[in-house]
Amino acid sequence: MARAAREQEGCDPNSRKQVEADMVQAQKSTLASEMLLFPEQPALKSIYDTAPIGLACLSPDCRYLQINQRLTEICGISVENHLGRFVRDCVPALANSVAQIVRSIMETGEPVVGIEVSGQRADRVEERYWMTYWHPLRAPSGEIVAVNVVAEEITERKRAEQELREARDAAETALRRLRETQESLVEAEKLAALGRMVAGVAHEVNGPVGNSLTIASTLQRKSEAFSSEVSSGKVRRSSLSEFLDLTSDASAQLVANLSRAAERIQSFKQAALDQGQSSLSRFNAAELSEQLLSNLDRELRRQGISLDLRLEPDLEMDSYPGLFGQVLNHLVMNAMTHAYPGNRGGQVRVDLRSAGHDHVELVVSDDGCGMAPEVKLQAFDPFFTTRRHHGATGLGLLVVYSVVTERLGGRIRLDSEPGAGTSVRLTLPRCAPGPVG
Repeated sequence: MARAAREQEGCDPNSRKQVEADMVQAQKSTLASEMLLFPEQPALKSIYDTAPIGLACLSPDCRYLQINQRLTEICGISVENHLGRFVRDCVPALANSVAQIVRSIMETGEPVVGIEVSGQRADRVEERYWMTYWHPLRAPSGEIVAVNVVAEEITERKRAEQELREARDAAETALRRLRETQESLVEAEKLAALGRMVAGVAHEVNGPVGNSLTIASTLQRKSEAFSSEVSSGKVRRSSLSEFLDLTSDASAQLVANLSRAAERIQSFKQAALDQGQSSLSRFNAAELSEQLLSNLDRELRRQGISLDLRLEPDLEMDSYPGLFGQVLNHLVMNAMTHAYPGNRGGQVRVDLRSAGHDHVELVVSDDGCGMAPEVKLQAFDPFFTTRRHHGATGLGLLVVYSVVTERLGGRIRLDSEPGAGTSVRLTLPRCAPGPVG
């Protein structure tokens, strides 16, 4: 009463009358709500006040009729400053939404549940969140006289959800950047492989072409000198013989070096897989393999290497016999070149067998020196070889991989351990895919 009297000081008579009327109405509503909520049961009033969730009771005109202790804690309000007052005066930011909910309940009689409310507490500046549930409070006559509100603070949950979203976004961003980095690394590796290929071509062609240029320059100078002797009429038999010997020797060296360069270029063309080099046809894989390998048997025996053929007969394929033979030839030559350093002998074994109704399996294995892990990792890289000083170009396995995967439609697997030999296993479809385009 003293506080009410203080609020009336300095007000005109009409204002004082309105305040008095509001206070009377609030007191009546409070008494009505207490009678409905706690009819002659003080224990219920105690439970209401000490409940672990925020509870409030609003009048149909949106006044606070009841507020429990938990609501004052989570919302930063006080019973003294809010009880009997309009929501619009106590929490202006929520006035419209609260009025709409109360009006909906008064009109429909249905509760409104699961409404999320956010705002700032009066005593703190950070944003807070509450989940609210609204139910009508009826008199014995069935008339709605108030609205019960249940408020549960979910600020920490909202913060956790926000942190989870931020963590997910950060993870997605990191994954996207990882994929971009992976793509960049793949592109960088492609460029590195291209650089190695260009370096290999330059190395292989530069030697014979450079030698040819040197020989041609020497031959040109000697020709000019000999032409001067002829013009002066002082040609000696020794000069003529020397010039003819030089010409013959230079010609032989030019042919040898240019032939070597031509061979390297042809190998490079094989790596590029000329689309017109083989046509699709039906053939017996075992017969073709035996014919092709018979041409290599003499060279293998000369190096002390025996050839063990285990070919399943009657393996018919609709594929590219030229490319099939090229792959088989490369694999055997690769074993002959790399598996037995120091001209030590060994055995190369070729297995050809069916692998189900639709595939054949070709395995070329040796009992040679095997590969170190880093060598095995680069075995199919263009122009990678460990025996370049012995004339190897590093194109053999690249050709094999490209032909098997791109033209024959098969799969390839390389198994090798240092000192335990090497095995190259091909799984090829009996019917190769047709030419693209």
